[in-house]
Amino acid sequence: MSKLVSPHGGGQLNPLLLAEVERAEVLKHAETLKQVPMTSRETSDVIMFAMGAYTPLNGFMGEKDWRGCCEDMKLADGLFWPIPVTLAAESDLADSIESGEEVALVDAESGEIMAVMKVEEKYAIDKELECRKVYGTTDAKHPGAQKVLEQADVNLGGPVTALSEGEYPEKYPDLFLRPAESRALFIEKGWHQASAFQTRNPMHRSHEYLAKIAVEVTDGVFIHQVLGKLKAGDIPAETRTKAIQAMIDNYFVPGTVIQAGYPIEMRYAGPREALFHALIRQNFGCSHLIVGRDHAGVGDYYGPFDAQHIFDTLWDGALETVPLKIDITFYCNKCDGMATAKTCPHGKEDQIQVSGTEQRRMLSEGEEVPTEFSRPEVIAVLREYYASLNE
Repeated sequence: MSKLVSPHGGGQLNPLLLAEVERAEVLKHAETLKQVPMTSRETSDVIMFAMGAYTPLNGFMGEKDWRGCCEDMKLADGLFWPIPVTLAAESDLADSIESGEEVALVDAESGEIMAVMKVEEKYAIDKELECRKVYGTTDAKHPGAQKVLEQADVNLGGPVTALSEGEYPEKYPDLFLRPAESRALFIEKGWHQASAFQTRNPMHRSHEYLAKIAVEVTDGVFIHQVLGKLKAGDIPAETRTKAIQAMIDNYFVPGTVIQAGYPIEMRYAGPREALFHALIRQNFGCSHLIVGRDHAGVGDYYGPFDAQHIFDTLWDGALETVPLKIDITFYCNKCDGMATAKTCPHGKEDQIQVSGTEQRRMLSEGEEVPTEFSRPEVIAVLREYYASLNE
């Protein structure tokens, strides 16, 4: 009997991807429908629906769910949900769609029909309310708030039948794990508890230290990286995966780490997104989410531990997955190793703050990266990538 946490909502996983034997016929039908173009974020959300990562949602949110999510982190039925999952359309297109009509959802970048949606609601939203409540700012320089402020004027709500998972299964055959697959893998390994480590960057020594704490606390660590669209300057997933694997192969006990990826697009919503990441990892079967400094943050919009504190505001039963809260980590010369403020008694003059930003600068400028920052096997992979940029 599995002792893994239940999918969110307490029921079964709810993947919305249509069975393969039925897809060709429904796709043929979808080609006759009105087309609703989707942004990269909306397309990634359809794939999250498809794989069951957004269990128990059946599709894009209606107005009551959107408002409850923004204001109280609750859907209309009271279920915890911290980040809106919505689909926007231009007013003229929305006006042409009747209530109950089926439409084809199309990835605007590739032109692929990703899903069929039955439109049950059309509604305008208060964009500033969503930005203020979810992102804590209405500043258009915030990448998440910017997307909300710039999105089309009408939201379409209704159930979705997914027809595709895009390029991910073929592009990342060893990395793309659906929630049902990660759960099966945990059970196969005998893991009853797993800690998820969210990342969109290669892992340096601080990240390694966080992951090793997680291995001590639970049965293993699920290094779960973002495969969706990233910010300019981020390391591409192919390079990041090789760098992380180099760290796993050389510095972790075999069988204690699983590396995987998922197709979400980051919102950079800081505290709210930390909750969202925990909810999603509950669906993947993880009992814990590692939450370190400035989880899912951007710039100076959030305090370094706001993403930890927000878990303390939740009501009983909101989430089964709990945060593994870890203080700021650094390399201490006197301790001769990684430490946190809770474990190291020495002053700042002995501490080397391990920064991904600083590491990227050193690599891009051809400087030596000290072993206190990152493992040499990891740096070798990253140097190869940076050298290719200059060719």
